[in-house]
Amino acid sequence: MASFSLPKIHDNPDGGWGPSSSNVPEQLKFKDIPYAPYSKSDKLGRFADWNDLTSDGRQTNTGPLAATNTRGGAGRGRRDGAQAFGSGTASAFSYFHIEDESSFSVVDNKAAPPRRGGGFARGRGSARGNSSFASRGTSRGGSRGGYNTAPRSGGQRGGRRGMRDWEKNNRTRESSVAISPSWQMLEEIEFHRLAKLRLDVDEPEDLGNYGRIFPYDKSYDRITTKTEKPLQSFDRLKYNTTTSDDPVIQQLAAKNTAKVYTTDVILSVLMTAPRSVYPWDIVIIREGDNLFLDKRDGGMFDHVTVNENAADPPQDPTPSNPNNPQDKQTAPDTPSINSATDLSLEATYISQNFGFQSVVESSAPPPVDFAHPNPFHGPGETEPLASCGYRYRVFDLGITEDEDIKLCVRTEVDAYVPGPGNPQDGHGLITIRALNEFDSRAQGAGGAPDWRSKLDSQRGAVVATEMKNNSCKLAKWTVQSVLAGAELMKLGYISRVNPRDNSRHVILSTASLRPTDFAAQLNVSFANGWGIVRTVTDLCMKMPEGKYVLVKDPNKSVIRLYAVPMTAFTTEDDEGEAFEGDEPESAA
Repeated sequence: MASFSLPKIHDNPDGGWGPSSSNVPEQLKFKDIPYAPYSKSDKLGRFADWNDLTSDGRQTNTGPLAATNTRGGAGRGRRDGAQAFGSGTASAFSYFHIEDESSFSVVDNKAAPPRRGGGFARGRGSARGNSSFASRGTSRGGSRGGYNTAPRSGGQRGGRRGMRDWEKNNRTRESSVAISPSWQMLEEIEFHRLAKLRLDVDEPEDLGNYGRIFPYDKSYDRITTKTEKPLQSFDRLKYNTTTSDDPVIQQLAAKNTAKVYTTDVILSVLMTAPRSVYPWDIVIIREGDNLFLDKRDGGMFDHVTVNENAADPPQDPTPSNPNNPQDKQTAPDTPSINSATDLSLEATYISQNFGFQSVVESSAPPPVDFAHPNPFHGPGETEPLASCGYRYRVFDLGITEDEDIKLCVRTEVDAYVPGPGNPQDGHGLITIRALNEFDSRAQGAGGAPDWRSKLDSQRGAVVATEMKNNSCKLAKWTVQSVLAGAELMKLGYISRVNPRDNSRHVILSTASLRPTDFAAQLNVSFANGWGIVRTVTDLCMKMPEGKYVLVKDPNKSVIRLYAVPMTAFTTEDDEGEAFEGDEPESAA
């Protein structure tokens, strides 16, 4: 029969943990305790050194009493080159891999090519890793088995970055309009939700054409960098009236021609909203069943942005703190001509004057007068009008035949190309825009190549860079051209005479683009743009009558709809007050 007997217990009645040494027999005192030979000259450090490599290439683990040098690394051994005492003998604390790795081989056994560039040494570096800038591309301290600190971005990863790059992503922009605490936020829509909207819209219906347009001067198509032409300044009168103040739209609204009224400038911003980076705002007025999309005077709609979509766009200088005397001393005396605000004003000046200069204001070929005169030009105006034609068109945004949601938009064309077609019927109409180069080496240039050396030989590289840095601006111009029914868009390349002087410019080249084809190159989806317009329209139609403002967040990819008082953004002539409940916005 099986039996069980208790083992002998070495009790310690005097207290303490474990058996007393007096109760343990002498022959059992050191039984089953492994012995690791060591030298008294070695320092006792780690319990286990996983970086220690023996002479046969296997990784070993040393125990508490093993003689491991605390500064040792991958197979270094003793500092004097001699083998550490006891490291060559088998130890009870040594680790041996069971699997046989002798048959293992690397597929690509070629030596890695040496890294080039970077400005700092990329070899072994400092012997002790005490230099903060030395050998950033290698392990710290050479081959001591330390951690790898290979750079995440450098010459081999898209170019070196500049000093204080950590500040560039933390810079914040101011909103285009001061958000009053009394405003009520009604809706917030992220850009990724807007990018999923789709709506197919048929061809528009023309309601009427107004104004006078001049023929385009074809000699500007033959300009090259070797035959550059100076940009001249012209005094011409061109109106950019908001929607509610348009007398033609007021007449159309009285006849209930449509439910939504706007201009092509405002509509293009809304249709390309997911591309925008700079802040903007649209004032929305609900009157009965009608919806008016307006702009504010002096807002971003009256200016042209520069390199808005660049990885490091132009920035405005940080305003100095008046309470800090040190900021007053370090503040520059003269502002930079390459700041975001100055570049925007410069680009607006260039685009307007290029449109005025590139048309022929003579009797041959003659100008074309549309069926109606310019609706904004009064009888007392003496300044000559610029070449501009206004086309009022209606788009049907209804999804089904029962829906009656029509949008009336005022579009603009800048000139016409003489040909067999009649411009009054919409043939040969063009829009004129201009891209500007300020300084390819300045902050905010976005890696743009020098136009004078690359525009003729590598135009594709220049266009690709502009499509990347000015994606939103080019998309808005293309949408405006398509909405107006223009057959061509003339795009001028204008640069400074001297990069340090923003007052003199030259025309280097002019490109002719078909808006529909250029929209495909820019990946502009009109179905997505109309889906955004329909979503905002439905959202505002659900609201009661009143005034609202759609604001793009200055630092986030989101738009917000606020309910504002009817007195917001209006001027009181009787009381001489400026904007009520609002402060003048800063230019984008």
